[in-house]
Amino acid sequence: MKAKVIVRAKLNPTEDEFKLLKAIANLTGAENYRKEKEGNLEYIVQEGDESLLIKFRELLRKERILDAARKIIIQGIDNKTITFHVNRQVAYVGKISFCKPEGESPLGPITFHIWTENIKELIDWLATKTIGGVPVDEICQLEYPHYVQLEKHSK
Repeated sequence: MKAKVIVRAKLNPTEDEFKLLKAIANLTGAENYRKEKEGNLEYIVQEGDESLLIKFRELLRKERILDAARKIIIQGIDNKTITFHVNRQVAYVGKISFCKPEGESPLGPITFHIWTENIKELIDWLATKTIGGVPVDEICQLEYPHYVQLEKHSK
C-alpha cells in the first residue's frame, strides 16, 4: 500500500508554534515540517508517505475508536483522496477527536489529506473493522480467520 499524506494546520498569529508542532507530532510521530504562506495566513505542513499515519493508527486502536473513525474517514472519501479533520487542542494532549473543518476546533483543525490508489486497503489498515471491539486484523493474527468469515456473513 502506497499513499501520499499531507498534514496541514493554520498557524494563528497569536498561537504558540511549538504547541501546534507538538499537536501534529502527537498524531504523526514526525517532527519534520515546513511552513507555507497563503497571503497573510501561515500553515504548518508535514508531507510524506503512509508512515505519517502509523502513530495515528496506533492512537485509534489505543483509544478504541476504530469504528467511529472508520465511519468518519469513509465520509471523507473523494475519488482517490481521503480528507478528515482533527481537533488540535485534543491532539496536543495526545488524543484524537475528529471535527468539522470549521467551528468545532477553536483555533482550526489539523487536516489530513491522503492520496492512494487503493482507498479500501488504506482504510482497512488505518481503521479496520472490529468485532466485539477487537480489530479484525488482530483476530486474524490470532489465527481465527474462520471466525471472522462467519461473523461477516452473519450480519
